[in-house]
Amino acid sequence: MSFTREKREAIRHYLLEKIDAGDPAFVNKAAEAFQASNKTIYRYLQEMTVQGLLQKEGAQYRLQSEKYEQSFRSSELNSADEDRIFRDYIRRYVQEFPDNVRDIWYYAFTEMMNNAIDHSQASLIRVTIQKNSLYTTMILYDDGIGIFKKIKEHFAYDSLEDAIEDLFKGKLTTDPDHHTGEGIFFTSRMLDMFAVISNGKVFSLDKYDQLNRDVHDLIASTGTDALPGTFVFMRLSNKSQRSDTEVFDEYADTEGGFTRTKVPMKNIYDSWPVSRSQAKRLCRGFELFREVELDFAEIPKIGQGFAHELFVVWQKSHPGTRLIPVGANDTVQKMITHVKRG
Repeated sequence: MSFTREKREAIRHYLLEKIDAGDPAFVNKAAEAFQASNKTIYRYLQEMTVQGLLQKEGAQYRLQSEKYEQSFRSSELNSADEDRIFRDYIRRYVQEFPDNVRDIWYYAFTEMMNNAIDHSQASLIRVTIQKNSLYTTMILYDDGIGIFKKIKEHFAYDSLEDAIEDLFKGKLTTDPDHHTGEGIFFTSRMLDMFAVISNGKVFSLDKYDQLNRDVHDLIASTGTDALPGTFVFMRLSNKSQRSDTEVFDEYADTEGGFTRTKVPMKNIYDSWPVSRSQAKRLCRGFELFREVELDFAEIPKIGQGFAHELFVVWQKSHPGTRLIPVGANDTVQKMITHVKRG
């Protein structure tokens, strides 16, 4: 009995995902999941190998990928060139994808390329693209000052960590006359994986163990991993259902303004926040928004001083901004309730 077209595509996609994840039992799992014989699954593997989707090395399979690189001298670029670069060098590699995927790549690439051109003080910008049948990855590297160092020096922060912390909030820019400071915020939320690596530090919404596996290995393959400057790592499924519009709408009001933000607390604190000084640093820039959603997922507890400074002292002095805790466990929620009642 032959399978429907939808089931055949589902089997192929399942196999690609399992192989990409390094699952050694992918044949048996696919046969069980789709009620097919192992012989049938191996026939699919052979077909995908012939089609160039897979590469077989001995008894092992891996996704076939294509890689492209292009370098630009900053002296030959101006602040409006990111659109031209996308049109002339990048668009061809994403043209086959659905409209929503192409739109996300256009936004993400042009925003990050513009940052490199305008802010990095770099002499060289290199773009690396790697594609396979599941997803596309782009890496932008510049040999400039380093984004976190640039922010730290501009705002006279005490540490690079302060610069990274403020990037999670959005609206952070060293050139407010020409930039909104929204590019990294929205790009990081449109893509499946996004990371900025610079000055020995990492900004990302993703889990660091996954970044260490996926990001650092790929950056090393570009031959620039030991160089100073900034790496921007971006990855998106070739069939992503996400759209740039829905991401913008999540953080915008009815008039389209960037009025809401969401801060992932687990990406800011290594353990759990305790002090008032931590709360004061966290609150920098909150007054620029009407709503600030504080995501306490994976935060085991918070200190009383931290909670009081945040939800009582700062909140009372900024009635135009609403702080919204989400994802809090019982311990965290009890502390928030305690300081508010007190």
